[in-house]
Amino acid sequence: MRKTLRIGALASGGGSNIQSIIDHIESGKLHARIVILLSDHPEAGVLRRGERHGIPHQVINPDDFKNRQDHDRAMISVLKENEVDLVVLAGYMRVISPGFVASFPGRIMNIHPALLPSFPGLHVQQKAADYGVRFSGCTVHFVDEGTDTGPIIIQAVVPVLPGDTGETLGARILKQEHRIYPEAIRLFSEGRLRIEGRHVRILDHAVDADPCLINPILPG
Repeated sequence: MRKTLRIGALASGGGSNIQSIIDHIESGKLHARIVILLSDHPEAGVLRRGERHGIPHQVINPDDFKNRQDHDRAMISVLKENEVDLVVLAGYMRVISPGFVASFPGRIMNIHPALLPSFPGLHVQQKAADYGVRFSGCTVHFVDEGTDTGPIIIQAVVPVLPGDTGETLGARILKQEHRIYPEAIRLFSEGRLRIEGRHVRILDHAVDADPCLINPILPG
């Protein structure tokens, strides 16, 4: 019998991506369990989601620590106590320390609402709309010591439409985030991801040899 993947989830806000992961687990599409849900914000909506679904949850408030390293050490301790196989960042609004990354090598994922390596950091939906790109999207990647620089697992692309704002573009991107994050976790749980330098190889994965997206569409 395949082992159930033990997930430790970190979130700072409402947790819609966490909800998507929960939904995939509860529907049987994802052979995993969120064994601990951590937040850095006592009022984060994601904590109520954890409560509703019977997921153990805890606030580790950075204000209670002298520095980022001490805060991260406390989080590492809780994650290791819960024997997590994978750490999932979902709207976690703090940069984790190199020590955190080293504690879970190749076992931390993040989702970012842009097509990395373009537009790392914050407020990226508005930056994409302001820049005038024709496509944006979202990226699930493994976390390394940089900011949004880790090897890319899966991306989804959405068109940037005339008149788009950060809010309208972000809403379309979010729908795709809810699709691709559970898929990346599923591939990890099945042992199908291999990190090779900058590349993530996906084992036994079908490839479309001639994909193409054009925006605006060509006539005819």
